[in-house]
Amino acid sequence: MPRSTQSGQGAEVAADLYLRSGAAAYGLSAGQFTAILDEILRKYLPHTSAHASPDNSLEKKADFCAGLRLEELALARACASGNEQAWQDFISRYRQKLHNMALHITRDAAHASELADSLFADLYGVNARDGRRSSKLVSYTGRGSLEGWLRTVMAQEFINRYRKQKRMVSLEEQAEEGVQFAAAVPELARASDPRLEAATDQALAELSSEDRFTLSSYYLDGRTLAEVARTLGLHESSVSRRLDRLSTALRKRILAGLRMQGMSHAQAAEALETDVRDIRLNLRSRLTQDSRPKPFSENKAPAQDAGDPGTD
Repeated sequence: MPRSTQSGQGAEVAADLYLRSGAAAYGLSAGQFTAILDEILRKYLPHTSAHASPDNSLEKKADFCAGLRLEELALARACASGNEQAWQDFISRYRQKLHNMALHITRDAAHASELADSLFADLYGVNARDGRRSSKLVSYTGRGSLEGWLRTVMAQEFINRYRKQKRMVSLEEQAEEGVQFAAAVPELARASDPRLEAATDQALAELSSEDRFTLSSYYLDGRTLAEVARTLGLHESSVSRRLDRLSTALRKRILAGLRMQGMSHAQAAEALETDVRDIRLNLRSRLTQDSRPKPFSENKAPAQDAGDPGTD
């Protein structure tokens, strides 16, 4: 729970959450685990305390935290911090599952091992930043299962490799054929309402990583429903229903964001008719990165999704 509520009932709730998480077994103190929950609450319930009574605010935050995968959250964050016992437990639970996921995606044992080992390196934090280990597990927020989050991260890693390889092969083939690459001509900036861009950015940022991956794969990469379904380990009809649900939910969220910025319903509906090409927002960047949303006032928490990485 946030430190501002660390008295009375708030302290009791925080202590109960810490106990249920089992974080103590991995060397995470109550204060450290509370800080992790603080971080997640600031991301997904940024305005609860500003627009609710203290009791209601505490109840909403307690309910939200109670719905998290607390044990998996503690395991992931302990692994990210380098706790050896956590890593042993993680390897025991997920190493074979990761290999099976990779095999399901690549359909080739050699490539599956390479993909799984590469992801393990990223999860462990082999690549350091500013002298500090950097683990992808620090992005897991517990809003969905850790296994689902890992499946999404692996699928994204596979897609990233596919894009990189495709670009390299394409450029090499064209260079061999003597193709001359002309300098890019910057496109004239089109006029667009910054409120629409902000509302769209906020709505996309609130999506789970698996939902962003689904949208990016289908709409930006041009992958078929069957390809997306195979990558995520779902049925094709499930992906189709998810896309329909996401389209409807995004429209509602963007409309709500525009209304919060002062537009009438008619103005917001008209703004949504804008051609997507006129929006000066890097949709690919937003859909492929786990960026923290820039909240509007009175923002509502997003619906929970089974595959959220936090980066969910």
